[in-house]
Amino acid sequence: MSRTFRIGIDVGGTFTDLVAIDDQGTTTFTKSPSTPQDQSIGVINGLTDLAERVGMPDLRSLLGATERIVHGTTVATNALLERKGARVGLLTTEGHRDVLEMHEGLKPERYNLLLPADEPLVPRNLRRGVRERMNYEGKPLIELDEASLTREVAYLKEQGCNSIAVCYFHAYRNPEHEQRTLEYLQREMPDAYVSLSHDVLPQIKEYERVSTTVVNSYVGPAVRKYLTNLEKRLSDEGFAGSLFIILSHGGIAPVAEASRLAAGTVLSGPAGGIAGSRRCAELIERGNLIPFDMGGTSTDISLIVDGEIALSSERGLAGQRIALRSLDIISIGAGGGSIARVDSGGTFHVGPESAGAVPGPACYGNGGTEPAVTDANLLLGYLDADHFLGGKRKLDLAASERAVDTLAAKLGISRDETAAGIYRLINLKMADGIRLMTLRRGVDPRGFTLLSFGGAAGLHACEVAREMEMSRVVVPTVASVLSAWGMLASDLRYEVSRSHIGDTASMDSARLREIFGSLEEEARNRLGSWFTGPIHIERSAEMRYGEQIFEVDVSLEGLDLSSPTVMDELIERFHRRHEELYTYSSPGQEVVLVNARVAAVGEVPAAIESNQQKTGGAPLEPVRMRRAYFDGWREVPVYAMEHFSPGQEVVGPAIIEAETTTVILGIDDRAAANAFGWLDIELRGARPGH
Repeated sequence: MSRTFRIGIDVGGTFTDLVAIDDQGTTTFTKSPSTPQDQSIGVINGLTDLAERVGMPDLRSLLGATERIVHGTTVATNALLERKGARVGLLTTEGHRDVLEMHEGLKPERYNLLLPADEPLVPRNLRRGVRERMNYEGKPLIELDEASLTREVAYLKEQGCNSIAVCYFHAYRNPEHEQRTLEYLQREMPDAYVSLSHDVLPQIKEYERVSTTVVNSYVGPAVRKYLTNLEKRLSDEGFAGSLFIILSHGGIAPVAEASRLAAGTVLSGPAGGIAGSRRCAELIERGNLIPFDMGGTSTDISLIVDGEIALSSERGLAGQRIALRSLDIISIGAGGGSIARVDSGGTFHVGPESAGAVPGPACYGNGGTEPAVTDANLLLGYLDADHFLGGKRKLDLAASERAVDTLAAKLGISRDETAAGIYRLINLKMADGIRLMTLRRGVDPRGFTLLSFGGAAGLHACEVAREMEMSRVVVPTVASVLSAWGMLASDLRYEVSRSHIGDTASMDSARLREIFGSLEEEARNRLGSWFTGPIHIERSAEMRYGEQIFEVDVSLEGLDLSSPTVMDELIERFHRRHEELYTYSSPGQEVVLVNARVAAVGEVPAAIESNQQKTGGAPLEPVRMRRAYFDGWREVPVYAMEHFSPGQEVVGPAIIEAETTTVILGIDDRAAANAFGWLDIELRGARPGH
């Protein structure tokens, strides 16, 4: 009987993760080294390995039997972080070309007088003012001056710009001038990538709109080139199914849409992890989770409360404001490749600098000489030099010793103390990330379960949870590739928003229905051009008190828009939400509706079925013993994760190994396999590394 597959692919800083699920629910996964010079090389290499693992004769056979591929990419992220995006020209309303540098009049650290300003993505000479002006109602005060437009476009052509951002005042109310500018650019610069602000972010607030549109143009050419090339390479290898890209809000979209809204792919990879985390919450019936994703370069931390994930439009990356909605994730520079060092003042640091995929930690044997977190884990006995990645890759213990010894000499302590210090410091750093996501927001993490995933997370999850006084950690069998796994649980999603500033007291249910009805029609039509399955609609409103300068997102879920009391119910929801977030509300104050938002969601049939195992069996026996550092050096048992059946348990100190991840249990910690064969860990004992 022929098999069909769905494949999720997540490109990380060190490894590319791939997961295939067939029509019987069998899950197969692998990891392939990432290839930063061209991510598609690592993708094709990983798919070739995946074909062998699922028993297909070759790559072409696998792709020919694959109906859907969902891909998370870091192309946009890397372009921003490394400042390797397009040469962008900005066309904006005359007299307003400095919005990018003025920001909102605020600095990220307002009391830091020495903080240098973030360098704009577009230098001042490439920010050009065009004579035109709309008023706040969308009525033209100054018609678009064709001579002015011709002059400025000619200048940008001379300067070698290959991407153009167009952002005119109040274009979100009337896009006519931006649309005419696009028509002109298509004639004069047909090969340029063009972003229009009313298409990227049709909302009030000029800085957010300009910045997001510029980011879109900056990363757009690289994203479009990569996705177009990948699509062609897959097609040449026999793939005739659908290729989708996961966006920062957790939904998926076809290549054309991801290329158009390239800024929406900046958090593409982490979004898959959150989608997978939500699916895990459903499977284990625990609504309160802290997803903890530690990879080779960074750690992503988020929050799931009552089974729901939060979306935010207050995000940015590399000093650039991106006001598109994205999953609420905190990323910190802490991963297996994070480099340990001593600064000029003698202070010990771990990260955010990373050895990355190339050269990688010293133990990878690729020429790295600086000590990384993975080197410390190897020296502490938590990793096995002969069994890394299931024995496919040997680690160079001597190289780790040399790298850590150099650091130890600077610190004036032993090799063991230095390795334990690296381990301890990176755990404290990641615990601080959880504090930002929880305690800083008034959430007590002690009532949550830490969901550990990412290739390096299992080595540190119990220690990080213990630092936060959490008592439970869950490690899925697909932990090392959960972002790729989660992408196959993501639905298609198209979001549209509009600014409708108005006092809610003067708005009735008919006006509210009119606003959301037009947005729903647009969202359904756009999503319907990609997707023929069932669609459901999510509605929300961004609201504030009259004198505030920030908005609160309020869900309209369950509200009857035809009810004569709908406005009263919406205002009451806003007051409650404001109090939940900021501990107070002001029922007597004017309430303003700023942005209306609609998401059309295409429900893709879930491909995820965990491989359940038989229950019971003999007590687990370790596959080997290993000398490791647990409150001093001792011989500890090493168990194979694939040997766990539901109900079986082990007590630490212990090491649990899978091909692509390793889990460290502290003294007296208890790990039991749940119904899916996942590790459910109860923290009881002392910290490892002490």
